[in-house]
Amino acid sequence: MTVQEVIGYAMAVLVGVVIGLAGGGGSILTVPILVYIFGIPAVLATTYSLFVVGATSLIGSINHIWKGRVDLRLTATFALPSFLSVYLSRRYLVPALPDPLFWLGTLPVTKSNAMLVFFAVVMLLAARAMIRDKQPEQGLAPDGRPRYVPLALDGLAVGLLTGIIGAGGGFLIVPMLVLLAGLPIHRAVATSVLIIAINSFVGFLGDVQHTQLNWNFILPFTGLSIGGIFLGMYLSRFVPPNRLRQGFGWFVLTVALYMIWKELL
Repeated sequence: MTVQEVIGYAMAVLVGVVIGLAGGGGSILTVPILVYIFGIPAVLATTYSLFVVGATSLIGSINHIWKGRVDLRLTATFALPSFLSVYLSRRYLVPALPDPLFWLGTLPVTKSNAMLVFFAVVMLLAARAMIRDKQPEQGLAPDGRPRYVPLALDGLAVGLLTGIIGAGGGFLIVPMLVLLAGLPIHRAVATSVLIIAINSFVGFLGDVQHTQLNWNFILPFTGLSIGGIFLGMYLSRFVPPNRLRQGFGWFVLTVALYMIWKELL
């Protein structure tokens, strides 16, 4: 095993720690680790990311469900349309994209290049939200009930995002659960982790039918990430959440700028 691979597997533990501490953000790290450290092609890396983040988030969500933090009704409202969107996008949309996608003069823009740049842009948006660290205020409909229709439509959009770039979309799910469903922030985070887990597995199922997978690599990487989430849940008792989000936001910003430089220049 090379030094680079050792670093990559250590970063797998970090993926779990981040999910355990922040309730999301694992996929933001997983795809760059797989692409730039292990040299896995971008499209295949998003498939692996869906499995790793799905399995790791599922472990975290079990803990949240056990403690009564997850709103299962709102999970269903958001998740069912999201599941449909992510499955269809992974099963039909991503495989149907041409490669190269288009040409800039004589320069081909490949599917991998475009996917990584799009992923980096999403990372920039996530980093901005984390660095600002401004928690959304609760917002219910005039009759005091959750806004189920906008919530379901947002589920469709997040599912499409998950399908295209292999990211769980936690940084989008949490604000929507707070603004449209009126959940307190800690319950929104807990509910988001469950949605991310199932979303990721549904997207992964859309890939299994047309993708050859290296389970000898996926399972050890996932096992280290799951170990990391237990460490993260333990550390969450001691780490101030505001400092954590801001620090992770700056880290994500750095990685996103590196990805854009790498792919465009």
